Amino acid sequence: MSQQVDDAEILEKFRDEKTRNAAFNLLLKKYQQKIYWHVRRMVIDHDDADDVTQDVFVKVWKSLANFRNDAQLYTWMYRIATNECITFLNKKKQKNNIPLDDVSYELAESLADSTYFNGDRAQQKLQEALLTLPDKQRLVFNMKYYDDMKYEEISDVLGTSVGALKASFHLAVKKIEAHLLGND
Repeated sequence: MSQQVDDAEILEKFRDEKTRNAAFNLLLKKYQQKIYWHVRRMVIDHDDADDVTQDVFVKVWKSLANFRNDAQLYTWMYRIATNECITFLNKKKQKNNIPLDDVSYELAESLADSTYFNGDRAQQKLQEALLTLPDKQRLVFNMKYYDDMKYEEISDVLGTSVGALKASFHLAVKKIEAHLLGND
């Protein structure tokens, strides 16, 4: 297994025109899967997640030269991915002119029919419960539970105070528990 290249080295190589493409390939290798799964947990559908992930990395490519190192690279990319997810979900709601609850139902149906979803019934029920959460609570839960991010890192991504994030996570957990217990 090859050793991971650190972010500072990727950024240094990206700034040099001769090594820019190689640096971006290193960045993709290091972060593409993490970003994909972050996006996938929000938009659910594999094809949509692929499209949104591609949009994320196009934005990263266009903006990386202006990255100021005032945040960690992956935190900055998660922020871009999060914004792209929210934009995608809002466009989906507007395009279909349907309420968010119906979008959640549609995403749950997509999850159940997906050939890419290979989770057991308990995992599917958890995903369905997550779809009942407001977008921000779902984001916070996903980042904390699945990505094992610290509240400070999530705060950098979402621009929300740590206290508010803890409250969002707590509410999300309570709502998930209620959903799971109510559907047994």
